[in-house]
Amino acid sequence: MPRQARALATRQTVLRAAAEVFDERGYAGATMAEILERAGVTKGALYFHFPSKEELALAVIEGQEAWLATWRSASDSPTQTVIDLGYAFAHSLLDDPLLRGAIRLTIEHGSFTQPQVGTYQSWTDAARELLERALEVGELRPGVRPASAAGVIIGAVTGIQLSSQVLMDRKDLLQRMADLWALLLPGLVEPGTLTRLDTVDHGGTGTRPPG
Repeated sequence: MPRQARALATRQTVLRAAAEVFDERGYAGATMAEILERAGVTKGALYFHFPSKEELALAVIEGQEAWLATWRSASDSPTQTVIDLGYAFAHSLLDDPLLRGAIRLTIEHGSFTQPQVGTYQSWTDAARELLERALEVGELRPGVRPASAAGVIIGAVTGIQLSSQVLMDRKDLLQRMADLWALLLPGLVEPGTLTRLDTVDHGGTGTRPPG
């Protein structure tokens, strides 16, 4: 394997191992020794890529923003895209340890030297931009402010995933997501739009990654 590709593979191995440990232990409880053991790489390789636990944690968090930036919906409707995004996020939380680790670290943002609030803002901005488009095409109820609605939606999704993790180890996360849309959408979108929206989880078939 060429040196550059080998270095990238090692970095990804370390990131995945770190995300798993951070998800299980939290930032304070995780140690570089445990991450090193989980990754199965040399100490020199780990510290070459990530000189400290905080730098490693920040790299895990950045993976969440990369996921958001590359995700695509199959729908042309902005509101349907918000729904699809919620379900895609839920499925990735269940299936992707990198995202789970990133989410736990984001919740524990106060543990770092500089509190990490950028990811929250990225999610809120993405929802706001979709809702602004929904307003432009007439999908939202009169008086709905996209910025306020985006804050409510992101706060609600954050809350239900955390509650699901604490109470049910996320086993009911998809049902909680369905309940969220059932409750929020009637107050958010026009009745005509509501009848056209698909709020059923199709196991990820309603969304697609790029490429």
